[in-house]
Amino acid sequence: MSKLILPGDVRCAGRYEARIVRAGRVIDAFAFDNIVVTEGLNQVLGSALGGASAITTWYLGLYEGNYTPIASDTAATIAANAVETSAYAGGVRPTWTPAAAASGSITNAASRATFTFNADKTIYGAFMISSQVIGGTAGKLLSAARFPTQKIVANGDQLLMTYTFNATSA
Repeated sequence: MSKLILPGDVRCAGRYEARIVRAGRVIDAFAFDNIVVTEGLNQVLGSALGGASAITTWYLGLYEGNYTPIASDTAATIAANAVETSAYAGGVRPTWTPAAAASGSITNAASRATFTFNADKTIYGAFMISSQVIGGTAGKLLSAARFPTQKIVANGDQLLMTYTFNATSA
């Protein structure tokens, strides 16, 4: 798991977990570490310690480009760099709905984001962003991650996504 180490030995790490469901059956389950991009780190630090406004709603997106996210990716560049997919129902990115932070962790495990595909696609990765607009360039990018292997989804499949962010004091 990739880690961010902040002053005072605070360690932060994020992890995505996903399931692909076809006809009511889980056909694949996988987990993967993320990169918390510089724009995301600045947002976390600014809102926690620097007086910047907190972002209260985050969204998850998927991409279909053969791309590995880098620290300099931003909300303005991720959709184009990674080739964001729009091949799912709803017309907007699903909301990441976490439970309250507890024991140094915050997660949406009790309310997974759901993507219901309306076309066959090959998906390479995921990201967390503050804008719900598919392909949009506004807001802040928090994290992004490439799947361990590309995933082939069919029209009607669902991809259920959990994102967990942990902070511990060493």
